[in-house]
Amino acid sequence: MIEVQEFRAEVRDWLADNLVGEFAALKGLGAPGREDEAFDERRAWNQKLAAAGLTCLGWPVEHGGRGLSVAHRVAFYEEYARADAPHKVNHFGEELLGPTLIAFGTEEQKKRFLPKILDVTELWCQGYSEPGAGSDLANVSTTAELDGDQWVINGQKVWTSMAHLSQWCFVVARSEKGSKRHAGLSYLLVPLDQPGVEIRPIVQLTGTADFNEVFFDDARTDADLVVGEPGDGWRVAMGTLTFERGVSTLGQQIRYARELSNLVEVAKRTGADDDPLIRERLTRSWVGLQTMRSYALATMDVEQPGQDNVSKLLWANWHRDLGELAMDIVGKSGLVAKDGEFDVWQHLYLFTRADTIYGGSNEIQRNIIAERVLGLPREVKG
Repeated sequence: MIEVQEFRAEVRDWLADNLVGEFAALKGLGAPGREDEAFDERRAWNQKLAAAGLTCLGWPVEHGGRGLSVAHRVAFYEEYARADAPHKVNHFGEELLGPTLIAFGTEEQKKRFLPKILDVTELWCQGYSEPGAGSDLANVSTTAELDGDQWVINGQKVWTSMAHLSQWCFVVARSEKGSKRHAGLSYLLVPLDQPGVEIRPIVQLTGTADFNEVFFDDARTDADLVVGEPGDGWRVAMGTLTFERGVSTLGQQIRYARELSNLVEVAKRTGADDDPLIRERLTRSWVGLQTMRSYALATMDVEQPGQDNVSKLLWANWHRDLGELAMDIVGKSGLVAKDGEFDVWQHLYLFTRADTIYGGSNEIQRNIIAERVLGLPREVKG
């Protein structure tokens, strides 16, 4: 296996040679809250990455990946972020569904879906959250009933990122009538381009629409497109979530560091850094960023209960606070959109309100840590 530093140099050199010309204009595009930005162009870039063997790095070689270690993948994401390369369009396929199929899928499912994830010809979204089952996935009410050689699906998913630009959705549905909570769920692979599926984009505070509602009205998928056994969807869904926060978090922190550095420059330019409270908050932001990095490195190769929940709380609250700090530094001009468009700091402030909600709200993360890690009594339900 290639040494980590050698691989880091390979990635750095490749990005310098290829993030040029038409692709140079994509730098920094497609961040959370702006994921539909230059989508077709970013997909072409993602396919170029795939052709160079720079996607699915941790997948086993027999499934088209490179079988690289966590350290190699961290190196990739750090160099990718330092180059300010555009955000990839294939996150749900590459980082979530692909590893899930490798761990739980049949050989037929792997042969059918993995190659098209690898070459970025089929894109995926995640059908977990519902109006009555957001962070509490066990309350899922979308149903799936086996009808001959197909599943018939009815219900609604919400906050489904990029569904309007995806071809497939991995859906958690209740497949056993009368079942409750974690029992009786199935993990289904559902095509979105069919008459029984309606996708409605949700316009956010930022004016963008990366999230969607997805309605299933007698939608269908083949009976063999259940991952794991029918009724065992909770275990598979939890397996997917273990892949979700992964090594890309260290690349995310480099982008956060760039945001903080840019904000410091704004504070210097406007004189906001003359305020000792502003200087203190900027310092606290820097310390928080170092804390996140230290925690991520310390837990990268260790499986500990609650570590993903702690990580989510750290970055979500840090990023939200950065948005609030940005508005205080920008001052009154931050109250007005220029020519009807939000600038980078206004967009950051508005979208980071969502950071503490999607992927599991702060309240849910704290409950999990309290009950499952610290062993405290369960929350009393009203």
